[in-house]
Amino acid sequence: MSGNSTTAREPAAPSAATLLRFATAGSVDDGKSTLVGRLLHDSKSVLADQMEAVEHASRSRGSGAPDLALLTDGLRAEREQGITIDVAYRFFATARRRFILADTPGHVQYTRNMVTGASTAELTVVLVDARNGVVEQTRRHAAIAALLRVPHVVLAVNKMDLVGYREAVFAAIAEEFTAYATELGVPEVTAIPISALAGDNVVEPSARMDWYGGPTVLEHLESVEPADRAADISSRFPVQTVIRHEGERYYAGQLLTGRLRVGETVTVQPSGRVTTITSLDVLGRPADAVSAGSSLSVRLADELDVGRGDMLTAGTQPPRIAREIDATVCHVADTPLTVGQRVLLKHTTRTVRAIVEDIPSRLTLDDLSQHPHPGRLVANDIGRVRVRTAEPLALDSYADSRRTGSFLLIDPADGTTLAAGMAGDAFASATVPADAGADGWDF
Repeated sequence: MSGNSTTAREPAAPSAATLLRFATAGSVDDGKSTLVGRLLHDSKSVLADQMEAVEHASRSRGSGAPDLALLTDGLRAEREQGITIDVAYRFFATARRRFILADTPGHVQYTRNMVTGASTAELTVVLVDARNGVVEQTRRHAAIAALLRVPHVVLAVNKMDLVGYREAVFAAIAEEFTAYATELGVPEVTAIPISALAGDNVVEPSARMDWYGGPTVLEHLESVEPADRAADISSRFPVQTVIRHEGERYYAGQLLTGRLRVGETVTVQPSGRVTTITSLDVLGRPADAVSAGSSLSVRLADELDVGRGDMLTAGTQPPRIAREIDATVCHVADTPLTVGQRVLLKHTTRTVRAIVEDIPSRLTLDDLSQHPHPGRLVANDIGRVRVRTAEPLALDSYADSRRTGSFLLIDPADGTTLAAGMAGDAFASATVPADAGADGWDF
């Protein structure tokens, strides 16, 4: 499924570097495959035999230079035929940082794939062809980045070689996109003029755009600070399993947000029972305190009925306990999601029965207008839903926590994932874009 690459020609030493997850998005023929190939090639993250295969294929097609887009074409062919994959993930590293790149397809019908790739990304690279400027698909990608609250967005204005490397072309596109993304609530946009084909400003600075003084794409990827909100908000520990050992009960799972300490008071959600942590263990070793991202086991002071799906919480911001959930969903299944449909809702380690009570609106991504009460959502639709669950859930707003504010809707008949959901308000901005239509897009 994944297209992992490892360092070949000049091995990097990234052991102490931080990890950045990022996704790429761009319209068809904007040069996304070439950008990814150039990034991997120029950062020396391509295996020697992979490069030889690309060079051979390029020669057989009559190309004098290696076509770096071929580094991703094999995966893309599989994906577009629906054989195995939705999103191709690649790992690569430099001396300063490790990266996981989610390479998503650019066709409109694969909007759901970008949602999948960007859902865990800290940064999204949106490609624009300098000859075409901001187009419908560019706005769609900006909207999805805003919807998923991706902290950093890079606008890569590609094919600058085909517009004579003119600053005015880049400046006009950057201004238009930044204004649009800002209205959607994207917190940060970094615009970079590039030529993926010629290698300008991808890894090495361009000698043909001396008017540009900003970072290259790789320099920005290496230096951007990942948002680490997980450690700043109250603690959320969904119980994955219960371990019984020598008469004691240990609750195992991953701490999604915040920190836990021995002696700390915690609440078992959704029951609301309160107890105290008596021990923490990480990889079989006792710990006094544990931070978000760690897998651990917890022992509690009281004999409570705690099982898989319960959540231990601590801190001053408790989750909302709810059976009525208003959310935005991206529908990913081929079969429609309809009002009245019975589904399963999976939130962290808890799965409950639920019913789709209402679909108040569907977002028309072409112009960000609102289509009220569509009755159903089909594949790639993004819409507002109201879901009622059979049991209460301890849920955060997606704006506060991407981990505990998200969920999946699942077909109970065959286990197919129907939709990815984000609880609470959809976009960060309350501003309605000027071209959003009479009904606005704040669905």
